[in-house]
Amino acid sequence: MPTAFDQTLAAIDALHAEDPRATTLADGTTMPKELAYAQRMSEWLERVHDAPDEVLRLAVRAQHLQRWLVPRDEYPEGRVGYLTWRRDQGKRAGETTAQLMRDAGYAAEEADRAATIIGKKGLGRDPDVQALEDSACLVFLENYFADFSRKIEHDHMVRIVQMTWRKMSPRAHELALALPMSDASLALVKEALGAG
Repeated sequence: MPTAFDQTLAAIDALHAEDPRATTLADGTTMPKELAYAQRMSEWLERVHDAPDEVLRLAVRAQHLQRWLVPRDEYPEGRVGYLTWRRDQGKRAGETTAQLMRDAGYAAEEADRAATIIGKKGLGRDPDVQALEDSACLVFLENYFADFSRKIEHDHMVRIVQMTWRKMSPRAHELALALPMSDASLALVKEALGAG
């Protein structure tokens, strides 16, 4: 019989797999975009946290749960619209994850804790929330930064890197600086950090 953790993880991944958008992986295969993101989050968690517990592992895996259901363009343009969309997405993903956990037999406190982590309540003070944020920043830098930076005006992109950097722990900074980057991406990061 599967454990509560295995049951919840399978339920989370089944929802991720419903993402109609696909992404191409390094080996040329395709995968639902959200499932690929979730797997990358889990891989980074193992590098930013020495001993993540089950609740943190589930929260990190579910951070973008069903994000495609509410597109960004349904919210106003600009920073306020983006932050509102992101907050609403975190609340919805947290509630869905908490329900999946309760259905699998987790205590209400554990389910609520996962929702709190997904909602990023306590960033900078809560080590589990910090681990989720570090994982998200590293997934972005490793997998999406280069393409994203080509679409965004240069000075705005410098500010995005600076904001991202401020949200990361010292350990995540070290991991980020060790990532392989194109010359253009590396130059942007150095400029943002005042090292260029």
